Amino acid sequence: MAAEPSDIRRSAFLLLMVAAVAIAAAKTVGAENVIEPSRYKAAEKGGYGAEPDRKWPDTRPDPVPTFSSNDKSRWATVRAIVHDRTFVIGKRTYPDPKDPKKYKDEGIVAEPAYKSLDIVMNPETKEFYSSKPPLMSVLVACEYWVLNKGLDWDIVKDRWLVIPAIVLTWNVLPFLVYLVLLGKLLDVTGKTDFGKLLAFAVASVGTFLLTFSGTLNNHLPAAYCILFASYPLLRAIAENRDMTPAGYCGCGFFSALAATFELPALAFFAAIFLPLFIARPRNTILFFTPCALLPFAALFAANYAALGKLLPAYSEFGGPWYNFEGSHWAKRGTPAAKGIDFNDEPTTVYAFHLTLGHHGWFSLTPVWLIAFVGLLVMGIKSAPAVQKLFSSKKGTGTGWTPELFAAMTLVVSVAVFAFYLTRVQSYNYGGNTSGPRWLFWLIPLWVLAIPPAADRLARSEAGRLLCALLLGFGVLSVFYPAWNPWRNPWILQLMEYNGWLRY
Repeated sequence: MAAEPSDIRRSAFLLLMVAAVAIAAAKTVGAENVIEPSRYKAAEKGGYGAEPDRKWPDTRPDPVPTFSSNDKSRWATVRAIVHDRTFVIGKRTYPDPKDPKKYKDEGIVAEPAYKSLDIVMNPETKEFYSSKPPLMSVLVACEYWVLNKGLDWDIVKDRWLVIPAIVLTWNVLPFLVYLVLLGKLLDVTGKTDFGKLLAFAVASVGTFLLTFSGTLNNHLPAAYCILFASYPLLRAIAENRDMTPAGYCGCGFFSALAATFELPALAFFAAIFLPLFIARPRNTILFFTPCALLPFAALFAANYAALGKLLPAYSEFGGPWYNFEGSHWAKRGTPAAKGIDFNDEPTTVYAFHLTLGHHGWFSLTPVWLIAFVGLLVMGIKSAPAVQKLFSSKKGTGTGWTPELFAAMTLVVSVAVFAFYLTRVQSYNYGGNTSGPRWLFWLIPLWVLAIPPAADRLARSEAGRLLCALLLGFGVLSVFYPAWNPWRNPWILQLMEYNGWLRY
């Protein structure tokens, strides 16, 4: 049996958790899109300006608690669903049908507060939609419908009430539950107080989940779902027992729901499902599978309701849905194709910057190097567990071991990284974003891998100091984008400032 958590460690967990949740709440209720002079045309030749072609606004923009094309396109869909009962967020009209170059865009997406690059246009109807999968917008719209009908809050005139309230619900409250559950798992998986405290400190203030807590996005819900799916399995492993029916249900539901928020999380779903099915086919079929089917069915239903087809809008990337006149993505192959969205680096260079470079998983959060060592060491020890999984003597547990879970994390992480290296049409690191946002859903899995290696480093003062320094650089990356998470990482900005690289 695992030792009971010490009073000091329990107190440290509590204080870190309260501080992290308070920071996330402050970022949410204090959210406002700030116009930074450094991103606009320099005042004089040779002056500092990140984007010299960008013109400073002639008039004062309306203040808004939204930040980027990414969240604005989702908010536009939420507004359209509740107020107009449609997924259509605008339409293109042609005053002169004989001149397709002259057009007028109307609707929500034409309003300054909702202008977005993340839109697609049906080439037949000329109607605009968000390019984001619609299921999340449908779920957010359900909450907005309650606020609108119950409290008479309007997303336009009451945006400072509606948007923070919903973001608190989607980002901050689940973050609290996430930290509570992580603390419980670390107590039963770690061996030293230092290793457990380091992992919990990273989870609280050392990952980009905190950076993005003030903006509506799909990455945080996906990460939370990964932890919620892992929790019943890891508790069962720690207690050397099988999961309860409720555990199978939760594991199935949340692993599938994570994949609806982040398509590559299908790798995690498959990696969880297959070993469970091999070891415990009856419980997996009776409890895991039906609960997993619910999110997938909802995803396809939402896609069909929005677009009349089962696949999401981004399945049309590179085609007429994206490359319409005036579209940001239609610039590809033209002199106007400038910036990180049109990056054409070789795959090797892209792989470097996605791991150790300006958008690097390890360079921006270097404590993952400790987690990586933990994953390698435990993964190497997983062979007996794999053999036992396929044997007839499976025991009374789930068929999983801590070593097998670590091996799964490593394999899934490599598969997801390789997947993004194949997306050669979109080598843009996720656009203007302060971290490798497409990988954020892996964060809880890597947090859980920190204690095994940190426990060894805790034996010496130098080892503990190294851990602290790595954590510190991660915290720097997390808090560097003070105004807006949809900004370049500090490493890329340093490179641009010194003239080493500019997209």
